[in-house]
Order: sequence, then structure tokens, then C-alpha cells
Amino acid sequence: MSKLFGLLRQRFLTAYSLLFFVFLYAPILLIVGYSFNSNPINMMVWKTFTLDWYRSIFGLSTQLGENALYVESTDQLLAAVRTSLVVALTTTLFSTVVGTLTALAVARYRFRLQSFYRFLLFMPMVMPDIVLGIALLIFFVSVGMPLGTGSIILGHCTFLISYVFIIVSARLAGMDTRLEEASADLGAGVWTTFRRITLPLIAPGIAGGAMLAFIISMDDLVITYFISGVDATTLPVFIYSMIRRGIKPEINAIATLLLLASFVIAAVGLYLRNKQHSATPATTEKDPNDE
Repeated sequence: MSKLFGLLRQRFLTAYSLLFFVFLYAPILLIVGYSFNSNPINMMVWKTFTLDWYRSIFGLSTQLGENALYVESTDQLLAAVRTSLVVALTTTLFSTVVGTLTALAVARYRFRLQSFYRFLLFMPMVMPDIVLGIALLIFFVSVGMPLGTGSIILGHCTFLISYVFIIVSARLAGMDTRLEEASADLGAGVWTTFRRITLPLIAPGIAGGAMLAFIISMDDLVITYFISGVDATTLPVFIYSMIRRGIKPEINAIATLLLLASFVIAAVGLYLRNKQHSATPATTEKDPNDE
């Protein structure tokens, strides 16, 4: 009976895992598949294979003919992509630097209300996006700051610094501080120790935090929608405005390209992590009895 119960449990867990992955990835695969469907009226009905929706995104010649009215302005799309890249790169740089320095300060020094300070850094991560977006909108309007690219960058930094802080703090928690002490004992200065010991050890955490900040900034919609204004439109806001006017075929192509970009960033992160692990020599503790 126990053997039969164990077999049934194993099959149930296998079936549950398969259903879970189907539920998770089937919508994504459908988007990718429909991006190659030439039917401009009903994308649920397969017509023929085409790359016209991808060509229309980049302003290339297509065979859409009378269906060209479905294609959004390429200039507006490229402007939204440029705005998203500017915002994401600037936010990533600022958030990575500030988040890393904050993590180092909190890990290395002890001060009053340190636990409360950590709590404040966690709050932007757990706060609902719509609440943070409304709060930032009210703040920018109150101080008289015009809504645009600058407000989007400041708004993204308010919560992306927390993500970088958490990731770098986790890396610092697992770091062997005896290496820094040995460097100081050998006469190295504070800056030399940081540059040759601390920074290489926490580099994977910094890189991971930077890539996460970049992806979240490129993908953010709710907060950006409140603080973007009318002169700065990011790619998620642009896609949202397209969906409000109807689900058009090129939306699937744009979503597929975003998915491909996310996979590339994730692959680069995994490559850097594996390279870091392979470059780190294995260390073994010396047994005192061997002497």
C-alpha cells in the first residue's frame, strides 16, 4: 500500500508540475506564435506565416497592403524605445552606485536606528505600485517639477535603489571579511583593499542588481504611467496605449522582441555568474593535525 501511495504521489507531483509550467508559459508561447500570423483582423485564426509585423515595427517595406492602417507610427515607437533606454540606463547607473554604497555602509558601520533604516529601504519594494505612483505624482506637482524623462528617472530610482541594496547586502553577508583583514594587515590602504578585495568579491551582486534594475525599469508601467507626463512616453506606456485602442498584431511582435531581450540579459547574467564561479579557485581549510 505504501508503495502504491508513493507511486500515486509521484505521478500527481509530475502532473502538477507539467500543468504549472503549461499555465505559466503557454500564454507566452501563444504571443510568440501569433506574432507570425498574417491575419490582421482576428489573430486567433491562423492564416499564413509572415514577418510583416516585425518589418512594420522597424519601418521596413511590407506586404500589408490595405492592412497598413493597423501599423502604429514607427517614429513614435522608436521614440518610446529611446526614452525607455535612456531612463533604464540612467536609472540603473544611479541606483547601482547608490544602492551599493548604501549596502556597504549598512554592513560595515553600526549606528542608531539601523534596523529602522533597513525597514525604510524595504518599504518601496513592498509598497503597491499604484500607491507609489500617486505619491510621486503628488510630490512632483507639489514641488513644481515638470513631468517628463527627469521625473520618470527620479521615480524609478526611489524603488530600484532598494532592489540593488538587497542584492548587494546578500552578497556582503556571505563574503569572508577575513580577506579584508588580511589585506589591511599586509599594509594595504582602505581604497586598495576595496579595489582589489571587496569590489571583486561583490561584483556578481552588483552586476545582478544592475541587470535587475535595468529590466524592472524597462518593464515598469504603473508608476511610469502616473509620472511620465505627455512629452515622455516609455515603451510599456506606448504598448498600453496601443492595447486601449484594440489588440493589434504588431503588439505581439513587440512583446516577442521584449521577451528576446529579457532572455539575452538573463543569459549574460548566467554567463557572468558561471565565469565568476569558474575563475574562483576552490579553497580548503588546512587541518592543524597535518603539521
